[in-house]
Amino acid sequence: MKTIHAIKRLSIRAYLAERGLYPTKDNPRYGLYLSPLRKEHTPSFKVDYVQNLWYDFGLGAGGSIVDLVMRLERCDFAQAVRLLSGGERTPMVVPVPLSVPPTVSALRLLSDIPLRHPALVGYLSSRGIDSAIASACCREVHYTVGGRYYFAVGFRNDAGGWELRSERFKGCVSPKHITTIDNRSDAVVAFEGFMDFLSYLSIKPDEWPHIDAAVLNSVIHLPKAIPFLGRHATIYAFFDNDEAGRKATAELNRLCPNSTVIDRSHLYREHKDLNEYWQAKQSRPHIAPKRKRGMKM
Repeated sequence: MKTIHAIKRLSIRAYLAERGLYPTKDNPRYGLYLSPLRKEHTPSFKVDYVQNLWYDFGLGAGGSIVDLVMRLERCDFAQAVRLLSGGERTPMVVPVPLSVPPTVSALRLLSDIPLRHPALVGYLSSRGIDSAIASACCREVHYTVGGRYYFAVGFRNDAGGWELRSERFKGCVSPKHITTIDNRSDAVVAFEGFMDFLSYLSIKPDEWPHIDAAVLNSVIHLPKAIPFLGRHATIYAFFDNDEAGRKATAELNRLCPNSTVIDRSHLYREHKDLNEYWQAKQSRPHIAPKRKRGMKM
């Protein structure tokens, strides 16, 4: 865990760049941005590179990188520190404004190709994801933002958008939507995010050709998944062990009255989510994972 002093020294400029946000005006001492905290057409968000502080002239507010994360993520000081410490990154949709100033380059997708870059394969491996599963479910997405080149693990949703992940970045490309896999099964497994889905398949690779699955890509998209989930006799919910996950499971029961909803979060009750559980299991190689078919873990 980084100290508060070390966290406040994290570059605001780099933090914004990782999220596809670049200054419209730039010099060695400071940059002017379109505010990430509100909609505007004239840049009034200043980042002082020397002091590593920001100030939003439209809001009349500013501060350190911690203050910025608190506003962006609508969280308290302790949560902002946790998000910034230990290399963890906060999720943010890369914004593509309807009207882009001529000095600002929007995100531009270049290609999606088979997943093969060692950095991306290694990142997924570090999270316990089987390479064959990763190759079958994900793509290597290449894109530019502000004239700079990036690539990330891409997980496509049903509307053509992408969830993007790399060791240093967690974000998405609109449109945001759910991802469904339909093998015409009577049962379906449901997950908040695709890392949990990939973890499930890494634990039980024989399930891949047989199961139906729904990945919400955020619990706020649960209503979009109800028509798909509700047609199944049994729904196995692998949501996070937090308040949002518990509420999502309760909503599943309410919105799918004709289905039997089985909460599987107790299987990884000591962990935040299924991927964290699987990473912990992988760190103990003497414990061999079960790989037989079936829904029980």
